[in-house]
Amino acid sequence: MPTLFPSAHPAVSLSALRRVQLRPYLWGPVVLVTAGVLVPLGYLVLRAFEADAATLAALVFRARNAMLLGHTVGLAVGVLAVATVLAVPLAWLVTRTDLRGKRLATLLGVLPLAIPGYVMAYALLGATSRGGLLVGLGLPRPSGYTGALLALGLYTFPYLFLNLRSALLGLDPSLEEAARSLGTSPRQVARRVVLPQLRPAFFAGSLLVVLHVLGDFGVVSLMRFETFSYAIYLQYSTAFDRIYAAWLALMLLSLTGGLLVLEARLLRGRQFARTGSGAARRADPTPLGRWTIPAYAFIVLVGLASVGVPVATVLHWLGRGAESVAWGALGSALWDSTRAAVPAALVAAALALPVAYLGVRRPSPAARVFERIAYLGYATPPLAFALALIVFSLRAMPGLYQSLALLIGAYALHFLAEAIGPVRSALYQAPPRVQEAARILGRSPLRAFFDATFPLLRRGLGVSAAFVFLSALKELPITFLLSPLGFRSLAMGVWSAAGESLFAVAAPYALVLILTSMLLVGLLLRDT
Repeated sequence: MPTLFPSAHPAVSLSALRRVQLRPYLWGPVVLVTAGVLVPLGYLVLRAFEADAATLAALVFRARNAMLLGHTVGLAVGVLAVATVLAVPLAWLVTRTDLRGKRLATLLGVLPLAIPGYVMAYALLGATSRGGLLVGLGLPRPSGYTGALLALGLYTFPYLFLNLRSALLGLDPSLEEAARSLGTSPRQVARRVVLPQLRPAFFAGSLLVVLHVLGDFGVVSLMRFETFSYAIYLQYSTAFDRIYAAWLALMLLSLTGGLLVLEARLLRGRQFARTGSGAARRADPTPLGRWTIPAYAFIVLVGLASVGVPVATVLHWLGRGAESVAWGALGSALWDSTRAAVPAALVAAALALPVAYLGVRRPSPAARVFERIAYLGYATPPLAFALALIVFSLRAMPGLYQSLALLIGAYALHFLAEAIGPVRSALYQAPPRVQEAARILGRSPLRAFFDATFPLLRRGLGVSAAFVFLSALKELPITFLLSPLGFRSLAMGVWSAAGESLFAVAAPYALVLILTSMLLVGLLLRDT
């Protein structure tokens, strides 16, 4: 088409454009992400092996480590069981039955994500304490394993619910109809046809649930249940034994690494895509019949436990202490949280762009490795990641220690995986030929990208920044270990006041967190 393009660039072709050189502005941020994730972890390993052989043996093989392992794994398994009991029936009800009010039921299944785990723990403790909302019912005050199990189960089950709901909506009912036509009973159809197709969604949701449990610090500390995360904090903040703290962090990191390997092996070689001709359709809704009332009762109970009790408890204690709210301290906490979360969101979105671009537009083994490293930062438990950054900053860059820049960098690197997803999705939807046409018209690679492709990515970048902003706003363990002197976030305000049973003092901080987190829920509902 010689009349459409200037003759000054006759040698440029589409195939040549696809082999465009990878320039420093593309690889530079990717290398920075890799160094930001791997170098601190390397320093953590070096710190862990500083002791002599006898000391190392005593640290690694002490009986307390076995107790911590049992507590951590036991809590993860228990929370996953609670999440499964809540998420599976709810996902089936809103996708495969004639239930009325499915939008409201779906909303109740997602809203707990707007309530951070430590706020859920605060609500359970505040509701059953003296002067609490539920104290007249004679309910036992949750603590220890039971308290952590309830708080984390109610907070994390939406991760599993969202994955299962999406998978059920995407199932092809013709497979079930074919099985039934061969004389298979409904129970056998569910076991042999439906459940195997839900495995990827179940594994993905379970991975998120367990990773949150392994990395949790706020809930287990408020419930006084000692896991690896809580032990790392105690060892670092009170015992000052940095070598043992480093070993605890490595043990916790090995758990998350083993979990990622297990999830990958379970899904290796499995294919669940529809291969037949024709278009897939939705399944006919199953009549609930006599199970209609129990179904609505189940949804109401889940909504009350996961949303109603926390919100009501926060409002209850806010009303009891409204006259003594320290508005200046609350405003200062909101400002501290915002001045760290906003730059972290912008940095994460900026770093996610080249990482996602390499994976989508320049796929290669190296690009896949870099992307996995970015996800490693998210999979690393927050306390272990923060401790690694402390070791690195004290040894290599002492001026960064306890600085706002280090906290912002930690947020950006840890939550980078949340930012990559929306940008990658936007890149898949942006036609590459638009940018190629701009190159043929004589624009440089960078200008062609910003002129042709970048405008199509703005929504994805905005969603990425919003996810990271809200995650950083709610983050507790990284903030505790890396925050500058005098820094006090909303999350720290909730945790410190609730830890001293000052529920009225914690209420305004919790309410602000819940209200801002509703923005995240809105994004989830819009995009799922």
